[in-house]
Amino acid sequence: MSGSESIFDLVQSHRITAVIYAAAKLDLAEAIGHDARSAAELARLVSADESALRRLLVGLTTIGVCNRAGGDRFTITDLGRQLDRNANPSFKDWVLFEGEVLARSWAGLVDSVRSGKTATEMRGEGHNRYAVMGSSPELVARFNAAMVSLTRSLVPKIVQAYDFSTARVVMDIGGGSGELIAGVLLHNPNLKGIAFDLARCEKEAQEHFNRVGIADRCRFVAGDFFEAVPRGADTILMKSILHNWRDDRSKIILSKCRDALAAGGKLIIIERIMPELPTTAAQDRERAMSDLNMLREPGGLERTEAQYRTLAESAGFIFAGLSSAGSFSLIQFDKITN
Repeated sequence: MSGSESIFDLVQSHRITAVIYAAAKLDLAEAIGHDARSAAELARLVSADESALRRLLVGLTTIGVCNRAGGDRFTITDLGRQLDRNANPSFKDWVLFEGEVLARSWAGLVDSVRSGKTATEMRGEGHNRYAVMGSSPELVARFNAAMVSLTRSLVPKIVQAYDFSTARVVMDIGGGSGELIAGVLLHNPNLKGIAFDLARCEKEAQEHFNRVGIADRCRFVAGDFFEAVPRGADTILMKSILHNWRDDRSKIILSKCRDALAAGGKLIIIERIMPELPTTAAQDRERAMSDLNMLREPGGLERTEAQYRTLAESAGFIFAGLSSAGSFSLIQFDKITN
C-alpha cells in the first residue's frame, strides 16, 4: 500500500469493484475480443447506451482493464482478459459472485463486528449459511461457479507444491463440482480419486469427470462431513473448508477425516494462513479481508499456522510439513496411530 494513499482514496475502493463487475456483467471482454473496437460498436454488441458505455470504458482504462487504442477505440489488456469466461485464468464467475453476493453482504459488516454474528444468524436463519443457500438454486450456481474459477487458478500451484506420487486414492472433502480432484488426477495418471460433497453437487461433478476424461478413475460420493467421511482414500484434501467453520465444528470435520483414514493416512489442508504479525503487504491484506468475509458469512475464520496445527493435533493428527501454493498453503498432517 502506497504511503501517499489517504483514507479518502481507500474508501472509494468499492467503486473499482462496481466498475469491474459492470464489465463482467456486460460481457465486455468477450465483445472486445482480440481487436480494437469503438464505443459505438461495443454499445451495439453489449446492448448499452453508447455515451454511458464510453464513460465506463474510460474508467476501465484507468485501472488497467482496457487500453485506449486511438480515436474512440478500445482494446482489452491481459489483466482485462481475465474477465473473459474462456480465458485461462478466468475470474469472471468470481467477479459476478463478488458483485452480486459478497458486496451486498459486506454492507452489514458493522453489525457483525458489534454482535459477533453472521448475516444468516442475525436474520434468524440458523448457523449454517450453506444449508440456507441450498434453498436458492441460483445462489448455489453462482457460488459453485466462483469456487471453480478460484480452484482452477490454484490447481497448477497445488500439484507443484505436493508430491502425490506415493498416494493411491485421493479424496477431496467438500469437493463441489470436482475441479480440484480432477486437476490432481490429470497431473497424476496413476491416481484414483473421490469427490465428497452434498448430493446437489453430484450431477455437475460427474459431468466434469466425463468431460475431462477421468470418469474411470474418479467417483462422487454424496454425504455430510459432519456425519461421516467415506473410507477408501489414503490421502484426504480439504481446500477452503475449515476456514468456513469455528473451532468446535472444524474439530468434528477433522475427527471424521481421521476416522476415515487408515494407518499412515495423510491429510492436506489447503487454506490461506494468517500472519502472526500482519503488515500492510498485499498478501497480508488479502488474508485479513478474507477473515472478515468469514466473520460476515459463513462464521468461520482464517487461522495462523499454529492455530491449524493445534486444531488438527486435537483431532488425532501430527504435523508433517508445510508448502506454498501462491496465496494458499498446503498444511500436511499424518494420522496418529496408536
